[in-house]
Amino acid sequence: MILDGHDLSSIAAAARSLQAGELIGLPTETVYGLAADASNEVAVASIFAAKGRPADHPLIVHVAEPGDAQAFAREIPGFADRLMQAFWPGPLTLILPRRAGVGAVAAGGQDSIGLRCPSHPLAHAVLKAARELGVPGVAAPSANRFGRVSPTTAQHVQEEFGQDLLILDGGACEVGIESTIVDCSRGAAVVLRPGRISRDQIQVVCGASLLQQDDLANPAPRASGTLAAHYAPNARVMLMDVQQLQAALAKLQDGSAPGSLAVYARTALHVPASVILRTMPAAPHDAEHELFAVMRELDAKGVSSIWIEAPPDDLAWEGVRDRLSRAAA
Repeated sequence: MILDGHDLSSIAAAARSLQAGELIGLPTETVYGLAADASNEVAVASIFAAKGRPADHPLIVHVAEPGDAQAFAREIPGFADRLMQAFWPGPLTLILPRRAGVGAVAAGGQDSIGLRCPSHPLAHAVLKAARELGVPGVAAPSANRFGRVSPTTAQHVQEEFGQDLLILDGGACEVGIESTIVDCSRGAAVVLRPGRISRDQIQVVCGASLLQQDDLANPAPRASGTLAAHYAPNARVMLMDVQQLQAALAKLQDGSAPGSLAVYARTALHVPASVILRTMPAAPHDAEHELFAVMRELDAKGVSSIWIEAPPDDLAWEGVRDRLSRAAA
C-alpha cells in the first residue's frame, strides 16, 4: 500500500505502524529503507526475515536528530562528533560503540552500532513523529531482498514486498546509492563503504589522515553493504574498460550476439539493433542518482547480461565503482 508522503495523515499512520512493531517502506535521500522500531527486537527480527538477511549482518539505525544518537551510542569520539556536525542530517553512517542493552539485534550482536540522521524531509518527519510515540530510532536497511539492487522509488519497494507493506512515497531518491560508512569505534576514522560524502571531505573534517583497515590491530566491525557480492540485478553484470567493451561489441557484430544484452556506457558506442543501450551520465553524482534505477529497468526488460563501462578511477566515482564491482562479483 503506497501512501502519499505529502499527506500528514500518511506520516502519522507510518509512525503508528512503527510504534505497533510493524514494518514500513521509508524514503531517504539515499535509497528507500525497510524500517522498524530499532528498540523492538521482534520488529527488527522481522526485517531480517523479510529480506532474507543473515541475522549477524547489522542494520543501520536512523535517528531524527543528531542528539538522538546518544540513545544508542555509549561513546561519541570528538572526530565523530565533528562528522555529525558537518554532515548530519545527510548520507553518512557512523559506526560507534553501542550502549549496553539497546539495539543488540539491529547491531547483529556486535558491541558497535551504525547510526545515521537522514536529510529527506519525509524521513525526518516520520522519525520525529515516531519518537514522540516512544520509538527512539528506526532500523532501516535498503527495502529489497538481501543482496539485490536497492530501491530508489516507492514502486521499487512494492515490487519487492507487495501490496501489504505500508510504503510512504517520497519521490525518487536524490542521492541514489547508500550512505558512506565511517567506522568511529576504534579510535580513528576508517571508511568501510564509500558513498556521496567522499574520503577527502571526511578527512578535512576529522583533521587527520584517514586510516586503512589494516592500520588498526582490532578487526573492523561488520557493516551494511560491505560483502564482496551485493547490489546485484538478476542479469549478469560485466565491467569492462572502453577498449574491452568495443572489442566485445565488434564480435557481436560478427554474428555472435547473445539473446538478451544491454550496454551501459559513458562513451558513445555503436551497438547492434538487438542490444539495449543506455548512456551513463558523465557526472558522478548523476550516475549515482540513476544507477540502481537503470539496473532495475534492465532487469524488468528481461536481459540476461549487462555490459557496463567501468567508471573512471578517481575519488569522485568511488561510490559508483564500489556498487558496480559488488554487482559484478
